[in-house]
Amino acid sequence: MRTRFTEMFGVEHPIVQGGMMWVGRAELVAAVAEAGALGFITALTQPTPEDLVREIERTRELTDKPFGVNLTILPSINPPPYAEYRQAIVDSGIEIVETAGFNPADHLPFFKDAGIKVIHKCTSVRHAVKAERIGVDAVSIDGFECAGHPGEDDVPGLILIPAATRKLTIPVIASGGIADARGLVAALALGAEGVNMGTRFMCTVESPVAQQVKEQIVRNTELDTKLIFRTLRNTARVASNAVSREVVDIESGGAEFGDIQHLVSGARGRKVFEDGDLDAGIWSAGQSQGLIDDIPTVSDLVTRMVAEAEDIITSRLQGFVAAGSEVGA
Repeated sequence: MRTRFTEMFGVEHPIVQGGMMWVGRAELVAAVAEAGALGFITALTQPTPEDLVREIERTRELTDKPFGVNLTILPSINPPPYAEYRQAIVDSGIEIVETAGFNPADHLPFFKDAGIKVIHKCTSVRHAVKAERIGVDAVSIDGFECAGHPGEDDVPGLILIPAATRKLTIPVIASGGIADARGLVAALALGAEGVNMGTRFMCTVESPVAQQVKEQIVRNTELDTKLIFRTLRNTARVASNAVSREVVDIESGGAEFGDIQHLVSGARGRKVFEDGDLDAGIWSAGQSQGLIDDIPTVSDLVTRMVAEAEDIITSRLQGFVAAGSEVGA
């Protein structure tokens, strides 16, 4: 399956494993690369820029295929040294970067001067148009179904993807609610040139999260997420658990961030992924949980998706066209 995305970024399949906090580590990223898709190390999962350099080196020991690094720029009381992480990416010879969060304009010149291709993750058409204007090479457009931060417009992928692709000339990667071949084919039909999956890749053998988390994703349905920070205009979609339900309850009565800060710390979320304590903190998961019923290897997942997508396109959809022609005749 060849698209402008696969040609531009030098990968075999139009499938991306985007950056995920505590999840985008060497084992998973290398497995994605070996499967012919594009994986991203999550820069800020690494405690220091020096640790990021080592994680990049560790990934290269596991694969010689293309992979990238995600740099997410978010508001923080104590912001990380973004410039140092950026320099670590450049100095390591990384050729592909995924940016997310705030406008990447301050970082883009450094990446472009180093010959690095940049995919920027957006949640709205207006932000995607601006990203193209400032010079990114592709955008990943996040529908409301996605895990993490879906923005404040609440537009689902079925609308957001074609709304974006009709405005942009650069490749668009569809993100949010995609977990199988049907999502891949639908995204291509809507004008995207590839898909980004987070929750689905989190639930694979090589994913570095606890087995208990993976098994809970399999048990969960599309109804098992919560939207937190709604009242703070910083919406995040996370798995439904005791903590996220408590956050929603507190917010419903009117709350400032300080009222829930103790519940939503990153350290607590990390404990979920590392220790398997599902109620230790909040953890990101999308509505695509309802489409996930196994824990395959990354290779099996990608191979299955591509094969089934090709079958849908060449058999099922082609059959509809033939049937329509006969009826018209």
